[in-house]
Amino acid sequence: MSKRTIWGIHMPREHGLTPVQDGHVAIGWHQLGDLSQIKPTREAFKAAYARAFPNAKPGEIPVGAGLLYRFAVEMQPGDLVIFPSKPDRMVNIGVVDSPYIYDVSKPLNRPNIRRVAWLKHIPRTSFSQSALNEIGSALTLFQVSSNADEFIAALEGRSLEPEALDEASAERVAEQVEESTADFIIKRLKTAQTAYQFEHFVAHLLKCMGYFARVTQASGDGGVDIIAHRDELGFEPPIIKVQCKQITSTVGRPEVQQLHGAIEHGEHGLFVTLGGFSADARTFERTKPNLRLIDGEALIDLIYGHYHQFEPRYQMLLPLKRSYTPGTVVATD
Repeated sequence: MSKRTIWGIHMPREHGLTPVQDGHVAIGWHQLGDLSQIKPTREAFKAAYARAFPNAKPGEIPVGAGLLYRFAVEMQPGDLVIFPSKPDRMVNIGVVDSPYIYDVSKPLNRPNIRRVAWLKHIPRTSFSQSALNEIGSALTLFQVSSNADEFIAALEGRSLEPEALDEASAERVAEQVEESTADFIIKRLKTAQTAYQFEHFVAHLLKCMGYFARVTQASGDGGVDIIAHRDELGFEPPIIKVQCKQITSTVGRPEVQQLHGAIEHGEHGLFVTLGGFSADARTFERTKPNLRLIDGEALIDLIYGHYHQFEPRYQMLLPLKRSYTPGTVVATD
């Protein structure tokens, strides 16, 4: 693993190839003035940012101030910097060769400058998908660590063999994308609606699966939140009684037993939660053929399977789009 500090930086598309041609990297904002006049501590930068942007939300202050602090204080001459330029799809690798500079003449509200001696300009296709994902960070300025050795090898002109690297990382990349999407879905279902609205969401999912479903009254439901059935009137078996828990913590056996106690002969029970179930609850499920437990992971799979049938309001709740991720590379003769 390389010990050399490597920074990744993104600059707006409007910059074009100017940073490469002019030999610099730049970030905003002019409202704070010369950053070298701020005491070189994170707290001082937070205070300066808060003064410059009095309407900033509390969560924005440490993010914006941290970006400026890293650029003006932590970045040092001799550090490597990687700038993926979008117009030509090149990965530009250089070395920082100046202290922090404040230059108000720079356009696009990017007066904070570091001079850079660009050393290599390498096509994106020369790098593994894992390396490209790391420098595709959503942050403006970040440290490159996981794939540092690959970028050092590229700078030194050593063979990268990206195909071999991709074969080893493709599955991990796909897993990361899936995990990130799953986190987004669970968070939206947890925070963007009430518990009662979550019950209506589950009922809608059941309707997409071919059931008629009605949500019971908000209180006094005896632990049964939804009644689902195959026929329109709800007379024909099986009748499914559903309990919904809009929680991300673990549901234990007592809650599951409570639902099962509300199930009459010939009926089925379905327990849906955003979190998981305890081992004891799963053991209880295996002894009851008319009981099914749906945890967050299984719920996400059902959402993926029926998302195309969702009403617009639920697609707005969970704005997803179909995409492709790398799969396992299969060798052919």
